[in-house]
Amino acid sequence: MCLVGAVFYLLHRPVMRTEKNIRITGHILGLAVVGLVIFSRPVSAEYVPTDTTVLRWLDKVTGRVSTLEAWVGDTASIGTLAIEVQTCMTRPPEEAPESAAFLKIWDKRPDQTPIEVFSGWMFASSPALSAMDHAVYDVWVLDCENRRRSISE
Repeated sequence: MCLVGAVFYLLHRPVMRTEKNIRITGHILGLAVVGLVIFSRPVSAEYVPTDTTVLRWLDKVTGRVSTLEAWVGDTASIGTLAIEVQTCMTRPPEEAPESAAFLKIWDKRPDQTPIEVFSGWMFASSPALSAMDHAVYDVWVLDCENRRRSISE
């Protein structure tokens, strides 16, 4: 970014435009482009499916914070909540770390029909981006891992 800022400054500073200044500015701009091409990596949106979701939850009444591991395709329970993990994906180790899970969460109280309180993607790096709104519980994704494969090996 500093190189781009320097080029911007050189192009827009109030000086007399001489052939030498234009040539130097052109060389700096060329170096900036070469640097961006050499040092930038292509951005990949590739995610790897996993079999285990690591969730953290908070009981707002008691202040209790706990971690829960749930298999993809199964339903886990926390108090009155039922959490169904439909899919969980993570980026490969050579990419920037990110895990995302698609969750469906219901509030199942006794003698009442279940109420869906959340359905959507939760991202580990940005829990507030897609947060569950519940009076008693907060739930967010910590990580996606492959536990079944490592257990069977």
